[in-house]
Amino acid sequence: MTKTSTAPVLSARALNRATLDRQLLLRRAALSATDAVEHLVGLQAQNVKPPYYALAARLEGFDPEELSAAMGAREVVRIVTMRSTIHTHTADDCLILRPLVQAARERELYGFRKGLVGVDLDRLTAISRELVEAEPRTMKQLREALLAEWPDADPLALSSAARCRLPLVQVTPRGMWGRSGQVALTTAEHWLGRPAEPAPAPDDTVLRYLAVFGPASVKDMQAWAGLTRLREAFERLRPQLTTFRDENGIELFDLPDAPRPDADTPAPARLLPEFDNLLLSHADRSRVVPAEYKGRHWQGNQAYRTLLVDGFLRGVWQLEESRERVVVTIEPFDDPLTRRERDDVVAEAERMLSVLSAAASYDIRFGTVVRT
Repeated sequence: MTKTSTAPVLSARALNRATLDRQLLLRRAALSATDAVEHLVGLQAQNVKPPYYALAARLEGFDPEELSAAMGAREVVRIVTMRSTIHTHTADDCLILRPLVQAARERELYGFRKGLVGVDLDRLTAISRELVEAEPRTMKQLREALLAEWPDADPLALSSAARCRLPLVQVTPRGMWGRSGQVALTTAEHWLGRPAEPAPAPDDTVLRYLAVFGPASVKDMQAWAGLTRLREAFERLRPQLTTFRDENGIELFDLPDAPRPDADTPAPARLLPEFDNLLLSHADRSRVVPAEYKGRHWQGNQAYRTLLVDGFLRGVWQLEESRERVVVTIEPFDDPLTRRERDDVVAEAERMLSVLSAAASYDIRFGTVVRT
């Protein structure tokens, strides 16, 4: 009998509670915004507002200006890292995690190879670095400058190559609460005034991943990071890890002392932003997304803001805001909410608005979210 077959089995509900605890979603944490971004190993930031909604759901006493101030002080930055998506990271993590995933960014270039025929990528990298370090550039400006050097190349491929080759951060005010500007880019090293780390072994990041997303499989972490071939790192770390199985027999790794609450631990309602990493960081998402709701919070490439009830995905929500009034529309999926669950959801929406909205009045409705 193998070690895997004798490891304890964790139900989807037990995995749910363990992950929610580490994600600061069973109870709000008394952390600073910067410490929370570090703890969570970054926040999905495809749009400007999701990091603020993610922290409002997780932190006690969160003030959006705190995250903005950290961005203004260059303690936190917006950069493409895991899964080739924009994340909000601490400065230290930016300089560690981008080199970690750089090989995956290089592989992206294969998709643009037809548009880069005749382009010297090392020269493109050097020119791009010189341009954005002279002054922050928009992607349009960078594309036009590179097109002058390689007029026969595909413009999108040129700017995409620069994005893949260089650790480009979005300079402020982009990403700041209430005053975000257009995307302008420079290198992380230039913006932060210090060099990036050499590409590290993934071991430390494996441990950090398990601390906030575990228990998890090798494939789970690969889905989160957008990397492959992480089995070797898990095997190196095996002596200091503990193992479980999920209900399908998949081996799960974890930190021995990490929290694994009872499966019946209460989980309050939470309103999460679109693209929240809670729903994107496992190959098997059933610990948060019930099988019957798989794909319900997506339409094409668009993700909707998600509603958690009893720890699991139960619906989507949207917010329409003006200076005078804000309307929150909550759409539960097929399984109706109980009166107590509805009251819990409304209370959570009211709390969110008290933190993130300055509108004079608000309306919280249960209805249908507009699909665009």
